[in-house]
Parts: sequence; C-alpha cells; structure tokens
Amino acid sequence: MTRIHNFSAGPATLPLEVLETAAQELVDYQGNGLSVMEMSHRSSAYEAIIKQTERDIRTLANIPEDYAVLFLQGGATLQFSMVPMNLSVKGKADFLITGHWAQKAAQEAQKYTDARVIASSEDLQFTAIPTFSAQDFRNDADYVHICENNTIYGTQFHALPDTGKVPLVADQSSCIFSKPLDIARYGLIYTGAQKNIGPAGLTLVIIRKDLIRKDLPEATPLLLRYDTHLGSDSMYNTPPTYAIYITGLVVRWLLDNGGLEAARARNEKKAALLYKTLDESRLFRGTADRGSRSLMNVTFLTGDEQKDADFIKMAAKRGIQGIKGYRTVGGMRASLYNALPYEAVEALCEAMKDFEREQPC
Repeated sequence: MTRIHNFSAGPATLPLEVLETAAQELVDYQGNGLSVMEMSHRSSAYEAIIKQTERDIRTLANIPEDYAVLFLQGGATLQFSMVPMNLSVKGKADFLITGHWAQKAAQEAQKYTDARVIASSEDLQFTAIPTFSAQDFRNDADYVHICENNTIYGTQFHALPDTGKVPLVADQSSCIFSKPLDIARYGLIYTGAQKNIGPAGLTLVIIRKDLIRKDLPEATPLLLRYDTHLGSDSMYNTPPTYAIYITGLVVRWLLDNGGLEAARARNEKKAALLYKTLDESRLFRGTADRGSRSLMNVTFLTGDEQKDADFIKMAAKRGIQGIKGYRTVGGMRASLYNALPYEAVEALCEAMKDFEREQPC
C-alpha cells in the first residue's frame, strides 16, 4: 500500500494506526456483530464509545468538570451563530479580525449582538496578528472572539489576549490539541474535527458551564441551545456517531504518544524544518510575518503564478498533495496537523530544493 503525503487543510490526514484500527472494526465492532455506523446511538455499546471519548478528551487536555464537552454538528460555521445566540446578555461582543473566518464570525454575530471589531490585520492582507492592548476591550462585553489559528493565511496567536473577566471565545478549528491547552484562559472553544482530531461531521465545543444559559428567548431553536446538548449528553438527536468514534481513536492515539506536550514537540519540529527551508530558499518565501507564523498551516509562494502551478504539479508526481493555496490567495499551503508524519515534511522540502535547482539563476 502506498499512501500519499497529505498536506490538505481539511478534511485532513489521520493517523495510520487509527485508520487500521477502524478498518479492523469496520464490519464487526469488538464482537458486537455490526459496525459503529449501524449502531443505535442509544445502545450500551455506543454509549460506552461516546463516554470514553469524552473522558479521554478531558484527560488529554486536562479539562475540569466545570467545563462541558459537547459533541455537536454544523461545523465551526454554525458556531458563528450559536455563540452570540447563547452568550449575548448585554448585547456586546468584541472581535479580533485575523482572516476570512474571523470576519465571517463577526458578520454573523452582528445579527444578534453589537459585534465590535477591536483590531484587524486586513490592511496587511492578514499576514500578521494585529496589534491591540487589553484596554481596547470593553469591560461589559459578553465575550471576546478570536480565530486562534488562521488556516488560509498561515498565522497564529502565540499569546492569548488579556480579556480580564470577559470570557474568551476561540475558534480552534485548525489548532485544537496541537499543543498543551490552558483551559482556564477560555470561556468557550469550538472546533470542527476534520483538520486536527478526526473526520468531517463532528463539531467539538468546550464551554465553561456557568456560561450555559437556560433563560434564552423562547424562539431560540432547541438544537441551537447549549443547554439542550448539555442536558442530553450530546444526544438530543442522533449525533455524528462514526465521526465521534474516529475522533475517540485519534484522541487515544495522542494519549498513547505522549499527550499534548509530545504533540507540540512533533509539530514544532515539522514547522521548524519547513520554515528553515523557506528562509534559506532563493525561490520560495513564506507569506506570514515571522512573529505570527502558524505551526499548523505554512503558506508560501514563488511570486510567479506559473512557477507555483508547476511546483504543485511536480510535487503531485512525488505523492505530495493538498498544497495548493486557498482559492482567494493562491500560492501554496502545507498543513502540518497532528497526524502528518515528519517524513512528509522532509519529502516536501526535498521537492522544493529540487524544483529550485531546476530554475535558471
């Protein structure tokens, strides 16, 4: 079996060990005589899967009992609406705009609350995290929202904003569980699973329980209330059962391979190699400001669209796929998520060097 080097930004690569376990259990899950995909979510076998997945997530990220772990659907995009619908009490929310998805979150929140942009790096084409201070945030805001890692532009917060007593809400869709998590710094974290911890279909929400309101307007749809999902153990309706199962296997894989400290070390090693190659190259250059560089998504280009396209074709012939940049920005993007092996980054760097040697001086 030959597997490609999959640098896709999502759905993304999964650990080979996880895929092999899933393959072994696909037809008959642990002697139950059926696949997890066929199981009733109310069965004792599936109840054991979802409860174990939550326990392992809590262990992996050291999540205390005063935070709820919710298994939802709708992707991170649905959270752009659910967050303001559920957290707006005073009708104010502050946003740091670092890219496309942060903009989308602010635009959607504006339908439900006074969504104020505190700082934006749009004038820099989102190549850096914008500058701001703690004094910029409103003390009476319901929450402050950030997109912690920016998949499209290759930037990342390396220090969380000081929001005081105002809850910090973070979209961690492309960086969740890539490094140790100081959960006490957040009021709410949401993430689509399909980039770093599982397949498409599952949205993970980690929320401080005191933020889960029961006094929402009567017109609030039941499935868009966090208290609905908390009160039903994430099974008010049929959850994305197979996505949760696979995510549970990925979380167990992370635990078995040293936890989040080890994940950070592996991710830093991968990123260091690729950034070193870029910094030493006479042809390729990274697009993100050095102080804002992401460990998860490395964006780069040659400055010549035809050469970019030629390199992408050359890399594909070597089994390197998923490096084409986001459609609105072009260039290349290499996503270095948890499951991507170091050897894949080595292969990409070698391809870059070989392509560069072929170019005229």
